[in-house]
Amino acid sequence: MKNITITIDVEEDCPPMLTSTRGMEEGLPKLLDLFKKEEIKATFFVTGIMAEQYQNLIDKIPEEGHELGCHGYTHARFDRMETEEVRIALRQAGKVLRKFSKRLVSFRAPNLRFPAKYLKLLEDEGFLYDSSLAAYKPPFSQSIVKDKIVRIPATVTSSFLRLPPGLFVPLLKHLKAPVIFVHPWEFVDMSALPIRLDCKFNTGEKALQNLKILIRASKTENCLFLTLEERASLEKTEFLAR
Repeated sequence: MKNITITIDVEEDCPPMLTSTRGMEEGLPKLLDLFKKEEIKATFFVTGIMAEQYQNLIDKIPEEGHELGCHGYTHARFDRMETEEVRIALRQAGKVLRKFSKRLVSFRAPNLRFPAKYLKLLEDEGFLYDSSLAAYKPPFSQSIVKDKIVRIPATVTSSFLRLPPGLFVPLLKHLKAPVIFVHPWEFVDMSALPIRLDCKFNTGEKALQNLKILIRASKTENCLFLTLEERASLEKTEFLAR
């Protein structure tokens, strides 16, 4: 059966161009409401700093049946850190996020950049699954099992879902198990702000409507909505059965 995984990278508004948090205050509640109405579950990759600043919002993620994942402590890029910096950042983020959910096993690095040489550090901090790869750009990564870590790439860039539905829905229908990612700030109107065009076009209500269309189109295909943990567990089972 086909499945789809919807993931949300929970961070400041469009870092590093902005440091505001309208996405947390306006966008994240809209996403939680949409998922509740549609009766689906998702994975929220949250930075430690956003969890500290918006505790009541982050509490709702596991309370409403979603998976809580780690997006680092700040939104700093891990591929620009030394080994000990990576270790400290992972440990700091894990300490914060496990206050909200003891089951913290999925990770995604900011900018989808996490060098393979640091996977052992993820393992050391109790993570089992990583979604810091991108299937849509070189080297066009596929799901892999690397030692004890299962790596599941994101299928398309988040701005792709803000294109007209007539473009993205047919493509996604051809994919057996897409992993979608969005950001809370995309569901706030960013059109008047001095940021890149790909970060501000069709943001706000248009983005929310597109996500609703995606969810309902997936339902017509009888897709299962899986968390990243469920998706990666399935991948690992299939790998071991080969």
